[in-house]
Amino acid sequence: MFERFTAEARAVVVGAVGHAERLGVRKVREEHLVLALLDGRTGRAAAVLAALGVDRRRESLERELLGARRRAGLSRADAEALAGLGIDLTLIVDRVEHGHGAGALDPGRTARGAAVRGPLFGPGYSREAKAVLKRALRMATERRERKIGDHHLLLALTAHPGVVAETLADHGAGLESVRRLVCAGVAGGGRGRAA
Repeated sequence: MFERFTAEARAVVVGAVGHAERLGVRKVREEHLVLALLDGRTGRAAAVLAALGVDRRRESLERELLGARRRAGLSRADAEALAGLGIDLTLIVDRVEHGHGAGALDPGRTARGAAVRGPLFGPGYSREAKAVLKRALRMATERRERKIGDHHLLLALTAHPGVVAETLADHGAGLESVRRLVCAGVAGGGRGRAA
């Protein structure tokens, strides 16, 4: 399948490995794919993210994604539901981290600098990240496109409900807005350029 990826999509997959290693986790996860998409300077996903202004809100987006991981992957909606039951998730996370160290609730955490191992679709990718890659393939096939582009990865990330899609939507890249720009032919070739 990797041979069907465009150069930009390959760069995203490879870049996600780098983000996982930098953050000291064992597996590439959806949020690493998002960060690698934001690193892109060319390609349709870069143009879509720029058109939506997401690239200018990278720090906020990254902080929210990493904060969700700190909360054991619970979304803001999950935290609000717990708060409705009288459970202060922030207080619980703080207590656990006080006793066990920062990131203690993140099940994917490993020693800083540990390498992500495994080939594409191997043990180095989380189940969710593999699902994103497979969903991107399906989206390309449904659109009768021979190559899997970075825009298919972006669409796949926004299409699956969860923390990553919620965070992207909160930062202006919900499924419908991304789909609209992809279908309208927003083209790559540099940040903010659209056709």
